[in-house]
Order: sequence, then C-alpha cells, then structure tokens
Amino acid sequence: MARKIVITGGKGGVGKTTLTACLGYKLAEAGFKTALVDLDIGLNNLDIAMDIENRIIYDLIDVIEGRCRIRQALVEDPELNTLFIMPSCHTEKRTVTAQSIKLVVNRMNELFDYILIDCPAGVDIGFHRSVVCADEAIVVTTPHLSSIKDSMKVVNILKSYHLTEVWSVINRVRGDLVAEGETLGADEIFSNLGIRPLGVIPEDDGINLSRLSELKGSAEAAYDILADNLMNNKNKIFDCTARYSGILGKIRRNLKRNA
Repeated sequence: MARKIVITGGKGGVGKTTLTACLGYKLAEAGFKTALVDLDIGLNNLDIAMDIENRIIYDLIDVIEGRCRIRQALVEDPELNTLFIMPSCHTEKRTVTAQSIKLVVNRMNELFDYILIDCPAGVDIGFHRSVVCADEAIVVTTPHLSSIKDSMKVVNILKSYHLTEVWSVINRVRGDLVAEGETLGADEIFSNLGIRPLGVIPEDDGINLSRLSELKGSAEAAYDILADNLMNNKNKIFDCTARYSGILGKIRRNLKRNA
C-alpha cells in the first residue's frame, strides 16, 4: 500500500515540481518504488524538467479514457529503475474529474511504496483534483512573505480534507540573508504555518532535474535529511545558516553580497 502525498503550496514558482522530482529520486534511491504523478494538467512540465518528454507514448488521460493500462503510461527514469513518472497531457480534458484521477491513483497503490503528486499552482479545481487523491500533503513555501501568506491559506483549506498528515517545507532559503536578519528564519516560518516541519532546502540554481544523480553539496544534504524525515518519521532540519556563522561566515556573507 503506497503512501500518497500531494506536493502543494498555493503560489506558483515556489519549487513544487523540483521538490517532487528531488524527493522522489531520494526515495527511489533508498530502494522504495516511487511514482511521480503530474497533475498540472494543461501546464504540466515535470516531463520536460526531467527530460522524458520524448519517451512518452501514453499519459494519464489515456489511462482515464481507457486507451492504455497504467503500466503502459508509466515512464521509467533512465537512471533509477525504482522511479517512474506518470505524465499528464498538455490540454485540459472534460473527462478529467477528481474522481477519475483518484481511481487511477488508487489503482497504482499496489505497484508503489510512494506516490508523489505534483499539484498545480492555486487553489481551484486543479488543487482539489490533486488533494483528493492523497492521504498526506507537503506544503511548500519560500521565505518571501507573499509565499508564506499563500501557504497559510493553503494550510487552512487542507483542514477540510481527510489527510493523515500535513508537512511543511521551506524552499530556496538563502542562509546568508537569514544570518543577516534580512529574511525570516526557519523556526519563525514554521511557527506561522502551524504544521509539522519536514525540511529546509537551500537556494541552488544548479539543480538539474534531468540529472538528479549529480545532485550535490548543500542541496543534496538537505534532500537527504528531508527524505530521511519522511521515511523514518524524524524531525531533523538542515541548517542553511551554518556556513554563514562566525568570522568565516561573515567573510562568506560579504563575498556573496559583493558577487
């Protein structure tokens, strides 16, 4: 029986797709059979980001409309045979209802250990179609106040769904700005969200979703901790400010500011 987790956040651009891909890779790397389901129908980009669009024969809509079986639509990751992607289509379809998607995801239950659902931005029908398929949710935010406020709204909306757990992840954290007091720290953001912390991810423009095996440095360490928290019910949080503390940290902050 799979753990079905929706990755949401309300605001667009907070890194939901990146988190879905990287967390999924880490779970699969640990030996868990993992599926990534792209439910950003019409605006989907998980397939493009992971460089599998040329390998797609069928998609989620084909499964719903009976043109193929689930196994035929799943695309195996070229680097890990425990990671699969269920691609979406690039046009909205009337046949795509919350119930029809939920039926497909439920049928995937026995095939996987984890099913991560990439939720579209906003809190409209796409949000509802994604959340009803899940048993747990991860709310992604960034340190920006507008993103935090949007995520707080999402947390309140999620209370009306029957979820067993709702987690929070702070993405794109710049440790130098937190150390300088220019952005809110993780503890304050987690406190405002009022849900269980899952992890903190540092800002890293070098993440390539088509080559997740090359993930390294602080981003890899943060995702390792995040995946371990999810798999083993832990509460460890990556410290993005550690390398910016003390005398050497001050030098690093000055160098980053002047870069």
